[in-house]
Amino acid sequence: MQWVAALLSELGIEAAGTVPQGTGPRAFPASAFPDGAAFRIEIPSVEGPRVLAAVINAAEAEGITVNRVSQGSGAGLLRASELRDMAQAGHAAGLEVCLFIGPRERYGPGAHPRSADGAAQGDQIRGTRQLGYALDDVLRAVEQGIRSFLVADLGLLVALRKAQDRGDLPEAVIWKISAAMAPSNPLTLKLLEDLGGSGLTVNVPSDVTVGELAEMRAAASVPIDLYVESPDALGGIVRGNEVGDLIAAGAPLYAKFGLRNAAPVYPSGLHLQAVAVANCVEKVHRAAVALEWLDRLSPGLPQSKPGAAGLGIPVV
Repeated sequence: MQWVAALLSELGIEAAGTVPQGTGPRAFPASAFPDGAAFRIEIPSVEGPRVLAAVINAAEAEGITVNRVSQGSGAGLLRASELRDMAQAGHAAGLEVCLFIGPRERYGPGAHPRSADGAAQGDQIRGTRQLGYALDDVLRAVEQGIRSFLVADLGLLVALRKAQDRGDLPEAVIWKISAAMAPSNPLTLKLLEDLGGSGLTVNVPSDVTVGELAEMRAAASVPIDLYVESPDALGGIVRGNEVGDLIAAGAPLYAKFGLRNAAPVYPSGLHLQAVAVANCVEKVHRAAVALEWLDRLSPGLPQSKPGAAGLGIPVV
């Protein structure tokens, strides 16, 4: 296997067994966010202004800082006034508001993405027309102040970066690789970093081991986004007690709190608003519990404060 190690080394990847695996709960990470913090807290599936307000209120009640919220139904399912409301609330709270880019295959007329074998492609962009709709979906939300978006299609990522280079989109916009195209090995993570530039965050699989997370961190410097608790559709992982180990291995790390055993809400709307609010309030509670474990087992790991450098804070 020496030739494999040599090949991976030429590609900038350490071979298995050469990255330190003994990251302990009190180890301090070598990398950090621009503000020097090791981690940030994210609450996903925040599906509109009312759900965002509930998250902000719940975080205040729990006494914790939420640094980023993300949304999965898609920016295109929100009115311009709702986009503005989310931008204003995020700006006031100093938190990033990250919206999924839509449309996508699962919302279209095609049968393939709704089939058992085709479901993995459900969040990709189909055809040139849908690619055009997706790019304009980003511009429409940017016009309302949003500065962070979830991307689940490789070609779309390339087009978005080109749009930034051309000046069609602001350079400060943050791109977040969705869990729908999460890389499972360091080489793929490095490829995404090369394509997405410095303003990129990458979701990795929620069941990644501490050792595998360390391997990924050794290969790339972009922030890693990890479900500390994931919804059932992504495995139903619950590992809040491990958050210190995960941060030490993966920093700079977004510790994201989904919710196991919760009703799905995509695509969301008024008919599911109460469920989305209840889910997100409990996610904030789960984050608060994990932060207690962090303070108990790995004290001293710093979290970003509201408005920290590198966050895609909305513009108003």
